[in-house]
Amino acid sequence: MTACHLAVKERLKSEIKYMDKLVKFAKYHGAGNDFIMIDNRDGFLPRIDQLTYRKWCDRRFGIGADGLILIQNSESSDFLMLYYNADGSEGSLCGNGGRCAVKFASSLGLTGNDTFFHASDGEHQAEILNNGNIRLQMKDVSGFEHHAEYDFINTGSPHFVRWVKDVKSYPVVEKGKEIRNRKEFAPGGTNVNFVSEEGDFLKVRTYERGVEDETLACGTGVTAVVISWANRNNYHGKLTKEVKVEGGKLTVEMEVSTYGYSNIWLIGPAEEVFRGELTYSTKNLT
Repeated sequence: MTACHLAVKERLKSEIKYMDKLVKFAKYHGAGNDFIMIDNRDGFLPRIDQLTYRKWCDRRFGIGADGLILIQNSESSDFLMLYYNADGSEGSLCGNGGRCAVKFASSLGLTGNDTFFHASDGEHQAEILNNGNIRLQMKDVSGFEHHAEYDFINTGSPHFVRWVKDVKSYPVVEKGKEIRNRKEFAPGGTNVNFVSEEGDFLKVRTYERGVEDETLACGTGVTAVVISWANRNNYHGKLTKEVKVEGGKLTVEMEVSTYGYSNIWLIGPAEEVFRGELTYSTKNLT
């Protein structure tokens, strides 16, 4: 083979190495909390690519979403859910994202109406209800920090909860940003929830870390708020509480005892918005 032929061969190898690949995605939302969903069971997309995932979530230069979810193979459950914040960083548990992942996995034929999957905080069960809503089991919660001005609870993700008189007019972004970056929550920061009671309902607005803005709903956040409500009211027994968020309504069920909060379920919608294709360059894999 001549030097010219060798040069051509190496150039073609380089071009093949750096080919772009079209990646199919679906856009879902749970009460307005929206996500890019990708079937990554072939393992093509890397676990770490913060710049690309952030770009895809950008609402001006990408698709636009509060987060991105990869559905991966799992040897011990129906699937593995990997969640990424809108800034591209790998996140902790996302309750609304988990419900959307269940609906998306069902569309791929991975599950029936009942499913068992893994997320960043371990195993989860879920059920697709007859009305299309998703019922997702959360982790039991035993730790609870009550402070003079707020409660702090980890429901798979860390949450600051402050009760205010009128959450509708509260400066959520301004106050949330300040609290999220307090030194006592370093280095990871915290999600920040503001809540007020409206009759039998709780009204919640949430500033989410990783999005660095208010979102229309936060599943782990409303779970933390209901736990805070139960503690404030010295509630024991089975509890079902409806929560109003900016994007709709969510329901939290749990059992409250002196030992903590168990059998916790987050219930709400998970809806497909549209489907499409993204271009991913294999240059990012080298």
